[in-house]
Amino acid sequence: MIPTTQEKTVPMPGAGARPVPGGFGLYLHWPFCKSKCPYCDFNSHVRAAIDETRWRDALIRELDHYAAEIEAAGGPPRRLDSIFFGGGTPSLMPPGMVADLIERARHHWSFAPGIEITLEANPTSVEIGRFRALAQAGVNRVSIGIQALDDVSLKFLGRQHSATEALKAFDAARTNFPRFTFDLIYARPDQTPAQWRAELAAALARAGGHLSLYQLTIEPGTAFEGAVARGEFKIPDEATQAALYEITQELTEAAGLPAYEISNHARPGEESRHNLVYWRYGDYVGVGPGAHGRLTLAGRKWATRQHRAPEPWLETVEREGHATRQRDEVDREERLEEMVLMGLRLGEGVARQRFIDETGAEPEALFDRAKLKRLIEGGFLILDASGLRATPEGRQRLNALLPALLG
Repeated sequence: MIPTTQEKTVPMPGAGARPVPGGFGLYLHWPFCKSKCPYCDFNSHVRAAIDETRWRDALIRELDHYAAEIEAAGGPPRRLDSIFFGGGTPSLMPPGMVADLIERARHHWSFAPGIEITLEANPTSVEIGRFRALAQAGVNRVSIGIQALDDVSLKFLGRQHSATEALKAFDAARTNFPRFTFDLIYARPDQTPAQWRAELAAALARAGGHLSLYQLTIEPGTAFEGAVARGEFKIPDEATQAALYEITQELTEAAGLPAYEISNHARPGEESRHNLVYWRYGDYVGVGPGAHGRLTLAGRKWATRQHRAPEPWLETVEREGHATRQRDEVDREERLEEMVLMGLRLGEGVARQRFIDETGAEPEALFDRAKLKRLIEGGFLILDASGLRATPEGRQRLNALLPALLG
């Protein structure tokens, strides 16, 4: 058993553990990075020094807190489908800490056969050198922040690695992990369709079973927001963005990695199991600074959010056993909205049974009939025996489709 400052520990669940509708995941947030990327609005911070022992103990203690809460709510023991180490840059965590957290999760819940344990990593030489130790710690899937395959673009994006290191990361991931994925950012300033076609083709030649492809967006509060406001650069116009998107769909489908979600592509069976928990509106525990969670306890669904700032989070956990800053019950109307907002991102959409699980009603009874009919006849939605899903045209216009359906 891993030592902890919490006196009571939760016993290991028995053979009665069962799947949770939509899945059950654990998210562990490591908030530290070597530097802050100018496009990033995630909860990431740069620190000169980190007390790794304090952080290890605090993450374990907050994990214990939520496991005890789930057990106290009753119901059958749960089966954990996925663990995701996100950040920040979790590949900067000591592999021993990663191993301790995985074992603590195993102490609380049974693991699903083939449980997915993902860790986000950057492709610097130092972090690539940790891949073997991370695999030995129990990580079986790595998500690499490649972002671009040329040094000029990497410098613009504020990345700390080179294009050469990015290529080495592909080989290191394939050697050390049974599954891996990576991110690329496109629709960068002055990027042409021909350039993106060549870059994506090069990436697909090295891909495993999954990759994530994001259009560059200018998020509030980031360094890029200020740069755009000052006229330092601008992102491509809508016509160019649409052309880049079409190239993305064309090349990934031809390579056997079609989009199963708006920005995520995979071979059949290689979809991110952890992200599917989110998109299928399953339950997940969020541990660490700023982490969010969704938990169904005794038939009631709760939204949780941890204190965002690293040092106050750490001090609060050490004092109180957890740093939950917000805890709200999600009512029936909010459940419907959240489930649809997440589920229509997926090609599969929202299963009919999930509407019944979360709201007690069939989808036909939950939406304005005239709006629903108009969106179906317009070619944006499909509603059939399997459930509700957006067409490819609908997913491409999801920001407009969702208010039209839910508003």
